[in-house]
Amino acid sequence: MERGKMAELESLEAAAEHERILREIESTDTACIGPTLRSVYDGEEHGRFMEKLEARIRNHDREIEKMCNFHYQGFVDSITELLKVRGEAQKLKHQVTDTNRKLQSEGKELVVAMEELKQCRLQQRNISATVDKLTLCLPVLEMYSKLREQMTSKRHYPALKTLEHLEHTYLPQVSHYRFCKIMVDNIPKLREEIKDVSMSDLKDFLESIRKHSDKIGETAMKQAQQQRNLDNIVSQHPRIGGGKKYKKDGCASLDLEVKNTSPMSEQDSGILDVEDEDDDEEVPGAQDLVDFSPVYRCLHIYSVLGARETFENYYRKQRRKQARLVLQPPSNMHETLDGYRKYFNQIVGFFVVEDHILHTTQGLVNRAYIDELWEMALSKTIAALRTHSSYCSDPNLVLDLKNLIVLFADTLQGYGFPVNQLFDMLLEIRDQYSETLLKKWSGVFRNILDSDNYSPIPVANEELYKKIIGQFPFQDPELEKQPFPKKFPFSEFVPKVYNQIKEFIYACLKFSEDLHLSSTEVDDMIRKSTNLLLTRMLSNCLQTVIKRRNTGLTELVQIIINTTHLEKSCKFLEEFITNITNVLPETVHTTKLYGTTTFKDARHAAEEEIYTNLNQKIDQFLQLADYDWMTTEPGSKASDYLVDLIAFLRSTFAVFTHLPGDVDVHSTMSGKVAQTACMSACKHLSTSLMQLLLEAEVRQLTLGALQQFNLDVEECEQFARSGPVPGFQGDTLQLAFIDLRQLLDLFIQWDWSTYLADYGQPTCKYLRVNPTTALILLEKMKDTSRKNNVFAQFRKNERDKQKLIDTVAKQLRSLINSHHL
Repeated sequence: MERGKMAELESLEAAAEHERILREIESTDTACIGPTLRSVYDGEEHGRFMEKLEARIRNHDREIEKMCNFHYQGFVDSITELLKVRGEAQKLKHQVTDTNRKLQSEGKELVVAMEELKQCRLQQRNISATVDKLTLCLPVLEMYSKLREQMTSKRHYPALKTLEHLEHTYLPQVSHYRFCKIMVDNIPKLREEIKDVSMSDLKDFLESIRKHSDKIGETAMKQAQQQRNLDNIVSQHPRIGGGKKYKKDGCASLDLEVKNTSPMSEQDSGILDVEDEDDDEEVPGAQDLVDFSPVYRCLHIYSVLGARETFENYYRKQRRKQARLVLQPPSNMHETLDGYRKYFNQIVGFFVVEDHILHTTQGLVNRAYIDELWEMALSKTIAALRTHSSYCSDPNLVLDLKNLIVLFADTLQGYGFPVNQLFDMLLEIRDQYSETLLKKWSGVFRNILDSDNYSPIPVANEELYKKIIGQFPFQDPELEKQPFPKKFPFSEFVPKVYNQIKEFIYACLKFSEDLHLSSTEVDDMIRKSTNLLLTRMLSNCLQTVIKRRNTGLTELVQIIINTTHLEKSCKFLEEFITNITNVLPETVHTTKLYGTTTFKDARHAAEEEIYTNLNQKIDQFLQLADYDWMTTEPGSKASDYLVDLIAFLRSTFAVFTHLPGDVDVHSTMSGKVAQTACMSACKHLSTSLMQLLLEAEVRQLTLGALQQFNLDVEECEQFARSGPVPGFQGDTLQLAFIDLRQLLDLFIQWDWSTYLADYGQPTCKYLRVNPTTALILLEKMKDTSRKNNVFAQFRKNERDKQKLIDTVAKQLRSLINSHHL
């Protein structure tokens, strides 16, 4: 029972589901029916569903049939009426066809005329449209033709302007044409071509400027020289004002040239031809030589193209490279002045161009860039000048170099560049110049001293006398009163040396010109250099002559006379310097000339050399001494060598009478030099004779030998008493031999009791006899007594004498020991 109910319920559910599916099929779009049908086949009741579906189809067919049956009569009536209308339509068709045929026949000519009219109107419209389009295209073509013409004639900046108008004004109006698209595509290429060509012109300009910078600089320096000369003639305005003036004039003329630049001038390399200008004509402004239009054109072009910064960087980079090349001096620059001049011309030319670019363009170069280049140039130039000028040994070349540097500095100062470091460097070169002058004048002094005859200058007439007086400040009333011929006391080297010192001062003054130094600084520089000349060069030359082996006593005497007169002339040199510098000697910090000291030192050296030469001559004579120290009997006269020596000394001191007396000594007295030389010779002779007597090689001597030696000393004393040189008071000269005299008197007179008793007392008769000296001489006599007297022990007198010698020797040793204690 229950199973039957469950089956019934399932069949009801299946029927309801089939009904739902059928409704869904009826209402659902055909494209979406797939899932619905799938649900039917997923179940197991598809057979029943098919039955349901067929039953539903039959129901729908019955409904369709009912509906058709309901409207059938109206359909039949409509068909009947339609058949009637068809006949009428056939009649109307025939009528229309006849009418159309008649109309076609009648309107055939009109159609032909209308067709012709249509073609004319079409052509007219096309022509009008073509004219309008050509009206728009012709300006474009004309501008493009103008652009190509400007490109061909290398008028690149106008071409760039034309290109701008073409691109922004004309081409947009006809942009849909194919030829316009070709033009638009070519515009970037044309811009690049203009950039490349203008850059090529700039490169040619830079290369030409580099090659011709020395010509530009030469012209600028000539103009600066002309301005300076004009300032010196017309007024005393500062040189910097003149420099600015000619710079301004040059810029004005150049501005005019740039404004009037023609297409032909645009093709120039940048340098105008001035080779054929007459030297007598006015020197053109430095900038007048240069056509800067390539720079301006290229700058404008790059500015328009929006690449100004690229152009500025390129220009500055290239000019920096050129600056380094310009600042590299040639290795042989120091050999000639032309080497320095070309170097300066190139530097000036470089900065003249840069200065003009600075003032005629807006921002291509700026002051910071120029200052940076100038600082680099200044440091490299100063370093190069220091290096190359150090090789220069010719003072004339150094002086010319200084003048060139001053002109170089003045030229650049006129363009606003600071040049203080150059003038500071000139002060360094001034020291080098002084050194080269000193070396040159050292050679001059050597030649003068070597060629001098060291004899008083003879003058035969008034003309020669005045000529010498004009060369050297000498005043001597006594000499003026003497008749001709007469002689100056000095030799020729005195006026020559004096004039050369003045020439040296002039040479020093030349270097100080245009260095913007005060009179005090110039005076100080001249005095210091002159002091170096006197104390180093002249002094060394005099010392060399004095110390020369072949310089005789006569020449030394003349040197003393000459240096005395040169010493007196120092005050005139002081006045000479004062006159040319206008700085009084009393001015604070004024350097004094050391000429007096120099000539005094030279004179003292000559005096010492005289003393040394005399002593050497005395030594040469003494080498001829040949004493027989063992002789028992003395000769009857002095030794021959000593007689010759005394004769030499007499003739020598006779020459000394020409020596000038000291200003504080009476005119009738001989000079201190002669007296000192005579005293020195006597002392040296006395000392040498004493050494000869006491030398170790003389181991033995006899009383006879001492007596012969005493004769020689007496000859020396006789020479001293004869007064070989006037001016000695009393027996002053004899005192040179006092040591020898007392020693010989003690031994010859054998006065030991007096010596030993009075030793140490101021009034002692033998005060100058040293006990050590006496002991040495006594030992030599004691040895002689022992060795030569074999039988002395058998003689009472000899034994007593030997004992006495031993006793005296013992007492002398006692004196020596007590003296040392």
